[in-house]
This record gives sequence, structure tokens and C-alpha cells, in this order.
Amino acid sequence: MRYKIITIIIVVLSLIFGRMLLSNMDKIKTAKQRALAKTPAVTVATVETDNVERQFQATARVVAKYRVEVLARISGYLTKSYFKEGDYVKKGQLLFEIEPQEYEYAASKAKADLNNAESQYSYYEKQQKRYKELVQQDYIARSDYDNILSQRDAYRAQVESARNAYRDAMRNYGYTRVVSPVNGRVGMISVTEGNYVSMNSGPLTTINSYEPMYVTFPLESKDYAELVRIDKSANINRDVEFIFSSGEKYKYKGVQDFHDNKIDQTTGTITMRATFPNPDDALIQGDFGRIILYSKSKDKVPVVPQTATMENQEGRFVYILDKDDLPRMSYIKTMGEKDGKWLISSGVNAGDRIITSGIQKVIPGSPVRIVQAPVQEKAPVKKVSIFEKLANKLKHLLKK
Repeated sequence: MRYKIITIIIVVLSLIFGRMLLSNMDKIKTAKQRALAKTPAVTVATVETDNVERQFQATARVVAKYRVEVLARISGYLTKSYFKEGDYVKKGQLLFEIEPQEYEYAASKAKADLNNAESQYSYYEKQQKRYKELVQQDYIARSDYDNILSQRDAYRAQVESARNAYRDAMRNYGYTRVVSPVNGRVGMISVTEGNYVSMNSGPLTTINSYEPMYVTFPLESKDYAELVRIDKSANINRDVEFIFSSGEKYKYKGVQDFHDNKIDQTTGTITMRATFPNPDDALIQGDFGRIILYSKSKDKVPVVPQTATMENQEGRFVYILDKDDLPRMSYIKTMGEKDGKWLISSGVNAGDRIITSGIQKVIPGSPVRIVQAPVQEKAPVKKVSIFEKLANKLKHLLKK
């Protein structure tokens, strides 16, 4: 009996001390779990590289291949125009007429003067041949022959002068019909019918060609040097895309086929040009936008998943882990995207370890918990505590 009482006392005391021990262990475990829960779980990946076509962007301006100011080349009253503003015209198409009567009369007079001079020259040419035979037979004096010869040469010069005057008169008469020098689209009419025009009157209108169109853009010198490094040559035609100021991409690709021979010392840029097809007349002279210039050869560049980046007011950034697995913020510059990854020009290097998920809770310089992949939760296994074991033992003794 005494043995049972002692045993019961020992069991009770064990239960009390076991309860206290379990309580303290639970508190320690809970504290550890809370501390672990505050440390964000993240996945980490090493920055890799990819061979891609490099992209370079710049502001751009649309320029007509031909931009012609239509001028009056003679003086007179503008009698008629043969087009509407904004019309498309062909090379040689009649645009204006400047009173032709005066110049038509001048051309007719010049033609008459030419005919008269030719007639006189023809007469003295025949006379010269006759006098040449007569002087050889001593029928006439040598001085008479020389006089005829002199008259013939004088009228020969008059014929040449009259012919030039006639050509000049016809040229001026031709200028009464102002024609388009190129294919293109006509702008606004500057001088209307009934006004007196001359070579000093300024442009009557302006014609801009529309097929093809040029797009010029200033490329930064460092980007130009990088482009030459990748393609190993400056004289290469490269693909170009044009983006309108609205953000819409032009549906036809162009070809960069010209670059200037100098760097602008003021802006540090080099002027380049691309040629675009323009069958729908969507590109208009003077329009602004931006271009994307693609390298001809591929270049090895760092790439990071787009999901591994965040943005704030200062730009796009990633978290890089240092040797102690502490994250630091690194701002990156991108040069395009490919298959859901950013192509990086600066900010990270190949081989850097970056956080790819869980970045929303990351604090720079604070520890993180690196996990490989989300672990699926298993059904909990019920464990019997020491307190429950002692209680079961006490119940067994009391039954005895």
C-alpha cells in the first residue's frame, strides 16, 4: 500500500514537472516558428546569358525622300491651277499656267528671225560657191569674192544667234506650264490664280514624295560603338521598326541604310537614316516617333525573368544575394524582352544570384529563407506527449 502511495506521488510530481516542461518547450517552439515566419521564403536563380539581336532605341523624325518647292521661273500672272491641295501628282503633271500669250508671241518672233537669218545665209552660201568659180576663171575681182564670203559668214553667225534666241524663247514659253518635277503629294497653294508671280515670289506650293519615306534618328555615340562592335562593321544594312507617338507600331519594317560621317559634338550623337515603304501613306513628312534598331549579328547578354523584377519611382530593379545570402537592391537597364525575360544592358552580370519569387516581402540587408520550390503540406501525424503517457500510466495504477 505504501509503495502505491509513493508511486502515485512520484507520478503526480512527474506530471506537474512534465506539464511545466512541455509548456516551456511549446513557448520556445512557438517563438522559433514566429521568427521563422517573419523571415520571407524566396527562391533564387543564377543569372544566365542568351544570344540575341541587340535593340537600340532613339527618337525619330519622318522625312520625305524628295521635298520640292515649286517656283515660278518666269514673270507673269497666274492664270490657272490644275490640281487640288493634297492631291497626289506624277512627275511631269501640269500644276499651274502662267499667262502664255506674251511668251508665245516672243517665241513666234524668234522663230521668224531665225527663218530670215537662215534664208539670208542660204542665199550667200550659194553666192559664195558661184563667186568662187568665177574668181578662179578671173571673171570677177578677188575683192568681190571676199565680200560675198564675208556676207555669208556674217549670216552664219546671225543664224546661230537667232537659233539660240529661239531656243531661249521656247524655254521661257515652256515655263508658262509649271509641271511637277517628282511624284508626290501637293501641299497648300501659296499663290492663288490672278496674282502676279516671278522668280522672287517664293514657292507656289510644295511637293513631298511619299514612296518610299526616310526616317532619320540620332543614335548615341556609345550605342553606335556598341553596334559596330557587335556587327564588326559600320557599313551594314540593319532592320528598323518605327513606333508612332501614339505608341502604335508601324506595320512595315524599314532598313537602316545610311549613317553620317561625324559625331555631333554638341549632342554626342550620330545621325542615321532608315528607308521605309509607305504604300498606305501612313508616314507623313515631319511626323515624330521613335525607332527600334536591331543589330545584324547576335550578342551574348544577361537575361532575368520578368517576374524577378519590380519597379518604383527610380526604375526597375532586382534583388541580388551577396556572399552572406543577404539581399541588396540593384537597378537594371533593359534593352528589350524575349520569351518572358528582360534583356539586360546594365545592373546585373552573368553568374549573379537573384531572388526570383517572394520578392514582395524582401527587405534589403535583412535575412531571407531560401527554398528551392514550394513544399506541399502533408497530413499531420498525431504524436503522444509525455504528459499523456504519464496520465495513462497513472490511470493504469489506479485501476490496480
